[in-house]
Amino acid sequence: MSAGSPTRTLDVLFGQADIATREGRLADAIAAYRAILDIAPHDPRALNAIGNRLLSTGDATDAARYLQRAVEADPAAPPIWLNLSFALRAAGRHHEELAAIDRALTLDPYFLVALLHKAQWFERHDRAGEAVRVYRALLAAAPALSTLAPGLRQALEHGQALIAQEDEGIATAIAAQVDGEAIASERIRHCFDALAGRRRIYVQQPAGLHIPYLPAIQFFDRALLPWLAELEAATAIVRDEYLGLLAGALENTPYVQVAAGQPVNQWAKLNNSLDWGAHFLWRDGRPVPAVLERCPRTAALLGRLPLLDVPLRGPNVMFSTLRPHTHIPPHTGVTNMRAVVHLPLLIPSGCRFRVGSETRPWTIGSAFVFDDTIEHEAWNDSDEIRVVMILDIWNPFLDDAEKASLRAASRAISAFGGA
Repeated sequence: MSAGSPTRTLDVLFGQADIATREGRLADAIAAYRAILDIAPHDPRALNAIGNRLLSTGDATDAARYLQRAVEADPAAPPIWLNLSFALRAAGRHHEELAAIDRALTLDPYFLVALLHKAQWFERHDRAGEAVRVYRALLAAAPALSTLAPGLRQALEHGQALIAQEDEGIATAIAAQVDGEAIASERIRHCFDALAGRRRIYVQQPAGLHIPYLPAIQFFDRALLPWLAELEAATAIVRDEYLGLLAGALENTPYVQVAAGQPVNQWAKLNNSLDWGAHFLWRDGRPVPAVLERCPRTAALLGRLPLLDVPLRGPNVMFSTLRPHTHIPPHTGVTNMRAVVHLPLLIPSGCRFRVGSETRPWTIGSAFVFDDTIEHEAWNDSDEIRVVMILDIWNPFLDDAEKASLRAASRAISAFGGA
């Protein structure tokens, strides 16, 4: 290609325009872009650049004219549509401004800056409900606010405040409507809390086998667990047998043991650490005789409970120890075919446990049952050790026929290397 070809000339002119722009010589930059348009009248880069520079001088009418030509030359470029919206706003053409923003978002629904300007358009035009809906979509698509530039972060924090204001209005309206009537159930109460922005609804996220359509319940209702009272009544027996294990110097093992070469993710601090330890009575469906023999009354009690009995998978039963000032990070369990029971045995003050949106303390002798495929975490903020007996039971919503099918499936899966 010869040195005097149109393409070579355009490259030189674009270079001159870039240099003039960096040096603040706006008139020279515009002159270079106009020279480009003399050669290539429909070049979208030049049309967009002139439009933006005219807009910066306050010439909204001419800016809109050039940017309109730019989107006609390159109608699939969301940023040019957004630039056109800025010029249309400055020119007072507000409905056309919104149409241009919508064109940008049609091309790229996750164009965050366009979403922000759409929300702000609704705010400026006293359409607060629509603004909040766009802010909700924007915040759902945006990365963590701490990672954003200050201006964008402040704009999104403003959007959060508007959402909180609307959520509070929703809560007030619901309260006025029910007017002191009792809320029908916990799930309806949680529904109202979520509407008011006071609660996040957590879903099941099993790392392994997921049985669909089982209810995602954080803590199971005691009415589903008629044997729970017998377990709680045996708290002192179980605790004394655990203390007997300690007197016999039986070895505690780290609960988290990630195999070498596997990603440790959130378990880096606890991997192979006795900060979270376990004395197993049953492990992966196999009894641990050395422990069960020293805890005969606990072993007999376990025999009367609906333990998960799946070959090579369940039950798991252990005395779980959490050393002082240890945090178990948020995580989810393997399968929702089980539920997990905690029987608190040694609980200093400063210990708590979260499942989904509910955090509660452990209370000695007061057991609870939860779905561990819902995100959960634990804290021991005390100066003493925390001990809880943890055991796997069948999910109380499974019937006997379903349990038999799951045992059969487990035997089949075992043939594939324990997948």
